[in-house]
Amino acid sequence: LEAVPGARFSAVTVVSQYEDIEELAGQFGFAAIHNDRPDLGLSHTIRLGTEAMRGCDGILYMVADQPKLRQETVARIVEVFCQHPDRIVGAGHDGRGNPNLFPAKFFGELMAITGDHGGSSVIRAHEDALLLVETDAEELFDCDTPEALESLT
Repeated sequence: LEAVPGARFSAVTVVSQYEDIEELAGQFGFAAIHNDRPDLGLSHTIRLGTEAMRGCDGILYMVADQPKLRQETVARIVEVFCQHPDRIVGAGHDGRGNPNLFPAKFFGELMAITGDHGGSSVIRAHEDALLLVETDAEELFDCDTPEALESLT
């Protein structure tokens, strides 16, 4: 959550199945939505967040397992989006990665995702709409286990 430049957004909503993360979101001044059906997959998380933020011009979707992601990188994504508000803007290193900021025109497609799939299916369908903000590989490291997190220190 430290990577979120909260002042750059009109609203920040965290969707999680974990109460500890919801409490932490509150400490950052962010809204939290409890995902009581994580078994429905990533698409359900996206749907909950998109419903909550549907009045926005764009939504930045971030994953929780990139501990090296810097706030400056997220701010650059926002800057590029402000210059190109009709484009999907994401972080990348030798290709696309996370996070990604989607303009409102893609919300319907994001809401239609099913199963354990995320926004990459929408990006694949609209590669011509994607702008990447290049960053280093370390920032985009996907840390899925306590051992992987320990190896970063």
